Amino acid sequence: MLRLPVVAGRFYPSHPKELTALVREYTRPDPTQAPMLVRACLVPHAGYMYSGHVAGSVFARVELPRKIIVLGVRHYPRGEPVAILSSGAWRTPLGDAPIDEVLAEELRRECPLLREDSVAHSTEHSLEVQVPFLQVLAPGFSFVPVALGAVQFESLVSLGEGISRVLRRSKENVLLLTTSDLNHYEDDATTRTKDGKAIDRLLAVDARGLYDTCRNQKISMCGLGPAVAMLTVLDALGAKKAELLKYATSADVSGDRSQVVGYAGMIFS
Repeated sequence: MLRLPVVAGRFYPSHPKELTALVREYTRPDPTQAPMLVRACLVPHAGYMYSGHVAGSVFARVELPRKIIVLGVRHYPRGEPVAILSSGAWRTPLGDAPIDEVLAEELRRECPLLREDSVAHSTEHSLEVQVPFLQVLAPGFSFVPVALGAVQFESLVSLGEGISRVLRRSKENVLLLTTSDLNHYEDDATTRTKDGKAIDRLLAVDARGLYDTCRNQKISMCGLGPAVAMLTVLDALGAKKAELLKYATSADVSGDRSQVVGYAGMIFS
C-alpha cells in the first residue's frame, strides 16, 4: 500500500525545499550536546507552526537509527483500535518512506492485538507529521506505523510487553517514537498544571500512574494509549532514565491563552 499525505500544506509545508528548510530550522543542533542513542522518545503532532519546535528539540538530540517504530493516535472512530500497516510506503513531499516489513511481521507475531488496517491510518495526522523529520534527518530509514484508538489499560500493557520482546531480541537499534499532544482546549494556566501532573508520571516511567492520573484528573492527553504502551516497554526493558527537553503550549505561538493545547518533548534511555 502507498499511503498518500493528507495534511501536507496544512500541518507542514507541501513544497519540498520549504519543508526541508523548516525541519532543519527546528532541529538545529546544539554544538555542546552530541546526539545520543535512546530507547524511546515522546513528541507532539500538531501543525509544525505550533509544535514543530518542541518535536525538533527531541529530533535534534536523538541519534536516529535505521529502524523506527512509530506509535501514534487514531483520532477518528474509523478502523481497528490497534492498527498496523505491514507493507508499502508513506509518501510525503520529500518522497516515499518504506515500511519495514520484517520488523512489522515480528511485531504482529508478538502482539496479537495488532490488526492490519489501512482505514485507521488513512486520514490520521499524528504519524504522518513525524515522517518528514525522519526523511530529512535519517535518510534510508524504514519504519512501522501503529495507530491506537481507545484501548483498555490491560490491552496497552499487552501491546507494550509484546513490543519489548521484539526490541529485546533485535540485533539492531530500534527507536520507539511515540507521539502525543497533552491537555486540550482549556486555559493556559489550567493546562500547564494538568500537563505537569502527566509529565511527572512520564518522568517516573509509571504507566499505571499516567493512565490513572489522566483519567482521574481529566487530562485530555490524546496519545495516552501510545504513551502507556511506551512506558510499559521501557519498564520491561529496565529503562528508567527520562528527560523533559521542552514544554510549550499553543499560546506561546498564538497568544490566545483561553483555549490551548500542551506539547512536551521527552527522551527515555
